[in-house]
Amino acid sequence: RARPGAKGSGAGAARGLLGTRHRRVPAGRTGPGGPVPPLSPCPHAEWDAAAKPPGGSLLTRQLQELWRKSRSSLAPQRLLFEVTSASVVSERSSKYVLYTIYLIRSGQFDKAPATIARRYSDFERLNRRLRSRFGCDMAGIAFPRKRLRRNFTAETIAKRSRAFEQFLSHLHSIAEIRRSPEFLEFFFLQDLRACPALATWANACRLQERLGVCGSGRFLLTLAGLAVCHQELDQLGEAHGCCEQALQLLEAQDSHPLLGPFLQAHVHLAWKVGKDKRRSEARLQGLQEAGLPLQQQPSLKECLIKEPLE
Repeated sequence: RARPGAKGSGAGAARGLLGTRHRRVPAGRTGPGGPVPPLSPCPHAEWDAAAKPPGGSLLTRQLQELWRKSRSSLAPQRLLFEVTSASVVSERSSKYVLYTIYLIRSGQFDKAPATIARRYSDFERLNRRLRSRFGCDMAGIAFPRKRLRRNFTAETIAKRSRAFEQFLSHLHSIAEIRRSPEFLEFFFLQDLRACPALATWANACRLQERLGVCGSGRFLLTLAGLAVCHQELDQLGEAHGCCEQALQLLEAQDSHPLLGPFLQAHVHLAWKVGKDKRRSEARLQGLQEAGLPLQQQPSLKECLIKEPLE
């Protein structure tokens, strides 16, 4: 036990240590181990400084606020058209190059990419139809000319691939053109008419999502086609999901001709897969009270037969 009055004992020693801890040391002062760095000021001074934020912290908060505001006004992600392969196809009476094009959203990875396969004559038909309708908008858009020879060389195919990528990018940058029936016909409508199978409907759905035309009646018909195909293949969960997606798009459209068929299909599928169907039943009840004859409503499959994809 320390003797009374010794330097290291009792409260006096504690006060001495505390005083040493917070005493400022002049810059440049040396000690046994060399120069002694200045000690930090008392923590109470830091608390006082925190109560009054410096200008740097204010600037940081302002920048963060500007960033939050700018996030809502950022430009949408750009859609890229990439020719991933080109193969020479020889048929009985013709020979042509088939170009496979991927639609890619910049900055994203697509597990199931949207693709199309088109030949030069398909691009040429699209170019001719668009120039006939949108002459002014098409004036500054280049299109690769047809050649009489050397159409199947690697150099010609590579140049045309890059030209087709630029051609589609320019077309998609013009709102009136990318929403036109001619443009949509080129990407998915002709495939749906030729082969309305599950894979074709699924690819058409992805294409419309990439092209940004999910609010159109064509997209609702595409969801109807997907739902019917999934249901016929006994993939009831997928069919139910397609109906739910369509009903979300029809949330504020009580007079749409596809609303009744989608509601009836959703109620049936929800009962099959054990999902909640009360909301759809309530909407059907509201339509019936408004005078819609539910018994005369066509099924989704009948809608696909009656409604042309144009």
